[in-house]
Amino acid sequence: MTTPAISSREAEVLDLLGEHLSNAEIAARLFISVRTVESHVSSLLRKLELPDRRALSRRSPGGTAPRPAAAPLPAPLTPFVGRAREQAELAAAVTAGRLVTAVGPGGIGKTRLALAVAARAAGDFPDGVCFADLVPVTDPGRVAAAVAAATGVGEQPGRSLDDILPAALADRRALLVLDNCEQVREGVAPFLERLLTACPGLHVLATSRARLMVPFERVFPVPPLSRIGGGRSEAASLFLERAAAVGRAPDPAEYDHVTALCERLDGMALAIELAAARWSTLGLDGLTAGLSDQLRILAGGPRADGRHRSVRAVLDWSHDLLAPEDRALLRRVSVFVVPFTAQAAAEVAGFAPLDPAAVADGLGRLAEQSLLTVTPSAGGTRYHALETIRQYGAERLAGTGELGGVRGRHLAWSLDAAAALAEDAAVAGGSPLGPQSAPQGGAAWRVRFDAVADDLRAALAWAAGLPEHRADAHRLARALASCAFARNLLGEAQQRHEQAARLAADDADAAAALRQAAGVAGCRRLGDDMYRLHRAAGEASRRAGDPAAAARDLAAAATVAYRFSSTFERIPEAAEARALLDEARGQAAAGGDPAAEAALALAEAAVVADAFGAVQGDADNSAADTVAAAERAVDLALRAGDAVARSAALDALSGAQSWAGDPFAAAAAARHRLGLLDRAGAAAPAATHELVDALAMAAATAIGTGELPQARGWGERLAGRPLLAEVGDHATSWLLVADALAGRADDVLATSPRFLDAWERTGRQRSFSLGPAAAAVAMVHGLRADRGARTAWLATADRAGAEDDHRHGHGAVFDSIVLLHHGDPAAALERTAPEPEAVWKWVCWVWLHWYAALRAEASVLAGHPEAAARTAAARDLVTGNPVATALADRAQALLDGDPQRLLATADAFTAAGCPYQAARTLLLAGGRHAADGAAALDALGLRTGTTGPAAAH
Repeated sequence: MTTPAISSREAEVLDLLGEHLSNAEIAARLFISVRTVESHVSSLLRKLELPDRRALSRRSPGGTAPRPAAAPLPAPLTPFVGRAREQAELAAAVTAGRLVTAVGPGGIGKTRLALAVAARAAGDFPDGVCFADLVPVTDPGRVAAAVAAATGVGEQPGRSLDDILPAALADRRALLVLDNCEQVREGVAPFLERLLTACPGLHVLATSRARLMVPFERVFPVPPLSRIGGGRSEAASLFLERAAAVGRAPDPAEYDHVTALCERLDGMALAIELAAARWSTLGLDGLTAGLSDQLRILAGGPRADGRHRSVRAVLDWSHDLLAPEDRALLRRVSVFVVPFTAQAAAEVAGFAPLDPAAVADGLGRLAEQSLLTVTPSAGGTRYHALETIRQYGAERLAGTGELGGVRGRHLAWSLDAAAALAEDAAVAGGSPLGPQSAPQGGAAWRVRFDAVADDLRAALAWAAGLPEHRADAHRLARALASCAFARNLLGEAQQRHEQAARLAADDADAAAALRQAAGVAGCRRLGDDMYRLHRAAGEASRRAGDPAAAARDLAAAATVAYRFSSTFERIPEAAEARALLDEARGQAAAGGDPAAEAALALAEAAVVADAFGAVQGDADNSAADTVAAAERAVDLALRAGDAVARSAALDALSGAQSWAGDPFAAAAAARHRLGLLDRAGAAAPAATHELVDALAMAAATAIGTGELPQARGWGERLAGRPLLAEVGDHATSWLLVADALAGRADDVLATSPRFLDAWERTGRQRSFSLGPAAAAVAMVHGLRADRGARTAWLATADRAGAEDDHRHGHGAVFDSIVLLHHGDPAAALERTAPEPEAVWKWVCWVWLHWYAALRAEASVLAGHPEAAARTAAARDLVTGNPVATALADRAQALLDGDPQRLLATADAFTAAGCPYQAARTLLLAGGRHAADGAAALDALGLRTGTTGPAAAH
C-alpha cells in the first residue's frame, strides 16, 4: 500500500514538530492558526499511520527528534559476493539465539557478512535493525553510549544509560549489530549480559576477533571464502567482480591463475580485494611475482597463523608498492578513528616528506588502491580505512618513530576543532534548552560535532595518560565537556568536567571544573552527584587557599541537600547538612566575599528555615521566619550580582511565600526568576538547570493564581526543551495541568501518551509535578465519562505523586470538578471537607484558591448550611485570581439566584482562558443557554451528556 501524499504545508509542520515546537509555536512560525496546525497534525498522524506527536517527531526530516534516530545499517558501496551457506546459517542462528558472535581474524569478512545477514533477517524483527561500530570506542565504559546512539535512545535526567537502555529496549523485538567488539571486549561482555537479561525481544549479532566469553553466547566461526569450484568459487568470484570494477575483468583463460592466486591468499576477503585493486595496472604476472616475494619472506613466522600472515602479506606488498609520500600518508592518517576530511589529514599528516598541499591527491591515490574508502557526508567528502588497514597503518607508524609526533599533531587538531565547536556553542548560548539557544547553525553544528567527536575522545584518551600533555588534555576535556553539554550528551559532559578536574594543574581550576560537573548533575536530576561534586569543589578550593570559594561550594552542597532532596537516592541527614553549613561559615569568616555571604544566606534559608520544604525538613518552622530568611538570601544575592544565585534565592522566597499562604507573592517570585534567567541567557550547566526549574515553577505558580494562559505558555516552553526530550513526563506535566483546567480535552489527550510512555520508560518515578499531571488527565477522562480510562489514570496518579497531595491538594480539586460536572455536589463537598487552613500548606500551595472556590460551589449546590459563609470566605481569599474569583462569584450568584450575575461569570471565565468553566456556567444557567453550553463542551472535546454520579468515580 502506498503512503498518501503529504502536502507542502504538512511537510513544514512535520519539520517543525522535530524541533519540539508546540502547536502555538508552529502556528506563529508559519503564520497560520493553531486550529490549522492541529488539523495538519491530525492529518499527518492519519497519513503516516503513527500513534502520537512523539512518533511524528521521529519522522521529522529536520530538527531534533525527542530521541536520536536509530543508526541504520551501513550501505556497502560494492556488491556482496558468495557466502550463501554462511548467510543462511548465521541468519538462522541470529533469529534463534539471543547473542551470536561472528568470530574470525581481521580481513576475513566478518563485517560484510554481518551486514548481509542483518539485512536478510530484518523481516524477523518488527522493531528494526540497528548498527553500532565500536572501532571509535576507546573506553570500555562508553559501550553503553555507543549502543544508545545506535538504538536511538537518549539520556534521561536522573538515570544512567546503563539503566535507561534496558528500560527503553525492554519491549522491542529488534536486532542490534555490534561491529568490532575486540578492543573493548571487557566492556561489551558485562554490558550485553545486563542488556539481554532485561530485554527479552532483543537479539545481538556481534563481530569480534575473539569470543566475548559470556555464558549465553553462541559463537559462529567465519571461514575464509571457499575456493571450491575453480573460477566459479566464492573467492574467485570476488576477485573477478572487484577486478572488473577497476577496469578489466580477467579472461576465462586466466581463471585457473586467479584460482591459484586466491588459494595463496587463503580465501581472505580483504587480501583478495586488495590484490584485485592492482589487477588493472600489474596484471596477473605482476600480482603473482609480488605476492610470491612477500609470502616467501614471511614464511614460517611464529606469531600468526596462515590466515593472518596472508592479510599481512598483501598489506605489506600493497604498502611497498606505494610511493614514499603515500606510505607516510597511510600510516599517519591511521590516528583518525572515524572518517576524516582532506583538510584534517593535511593538518595532521602534512609534514616532511609530505607537502600539505599534496595530501588530497595522496588520499585519492590511496582510495584508488582500496586502502582508503571514500565516504560522502553532509560536511563534504571524508575518507576512512577499514579497521584492519588502520591497525596496520598504526603498527607502521609506531615502527617509524613518528607515533608521538603524529599523535601530538592529532591532539593539536583535536584541540582546535573542539575549541571552535565550543566557541560556536557558547556564542549562540549553546545549552540543550531549545531552538532559541541551539549552537550556531543548529543541525549543522550537531553534524560537525558528531563527525569529529570520536576523534576528540581518542585524542583525549591518549593525552590524558602522558604527563607532558596533561595541560592539553585538561583543555580538551573542558572543551569536549562544553560540546557534549550543547549536544545534550549530559552524562558525557559530567564525565568530561570531572576528568578536567583530575587533569587540572592547580586546585582552583579543579574546583571550577567540579562546579561545572555539579551543574550538569543538576540537569540530570542526580542529587547525590550534585552534593558530592559541590563538596569536592569545596575541598579543592580549600586546598587552593581560597576560603571564600570553599565557603560558596560547601554552602551550595548544604543547599542542594534540601533544595533537591527529592532527587537523592541517599538523602543527607539534617545533621550532616548543618555540619556542612557550619564548615562553610568557618571558611567565610576569613573575609566578606559577597558571593560567599549570598551562598551562606541561601543555605541557611534551606537548611535552617526549610524554605524548600525538603523531605528531611522541619514542618514546624515559622512561616514568617522562613520568608525573612529567604528575603535575606535574595538581598545578598542581588548584592553579589550573580543571576544564578539570585534565581536560587528567589526560588527559596517563592517556596517560603507559598508556605505562608501567599500564592501571588510565590508566583511573582517565580516569574522574576524566569525573567532574570531569560535576560542573562542560560548557557552554563548551572544556569540551564535553573532555567528548567524556573519554567516549571512559573507554570505551577501561575496555575495557583489562575493565570492559565501564562501557565500554558510556560508549560509549552518546558515541554519543548530538548533537555527533557527523554523525560516527557516531567516535560509535559504542567502543560497537561493547564490544558486540563482550561478544558482543552483534545490537547490533553494528544499530549498524555507522551507523558505516560515516558513515565513508564523512566521507571515510574514520583514527583510533586507528576501526580498532578496524571490526575489532570484522569479528570479529563472523567469529564468525558470514560470510566475505564479515568480509573487507569487515577492509578497512575497514585503511583506518580504523593498520597497527601492527591488526598488534599490536586486530587481534591480535580475530583471535585468531575463530581460537579456530573451533578454530584454532595460527593464534591465530601472531597473538600477539611477547612482550607487545616490542610498542610505544602499540599495546597498551588491548589489553595481552586480548593476554596470549588468547596464554596459544592456547598451552595449541595445546600450546606454554611454555604454563604464559605462562599464569602472564598471570595475574600481568592481576590486577584481570575478563575477562582469567577468560581466564587458563580457560587454567590447561584446562592442568590441571580441569573445575570451568573451569566456574567461566563464572560469572566472566557477572559481568564478557562473555556470549560465558561461552558459549564451556561449549562448551570439552563434554558436557552444550556444548548450553547453543550455546544461549547462539544467543541472542547468533552461529552455533554451526564451519565450520573457513577461516571465521576
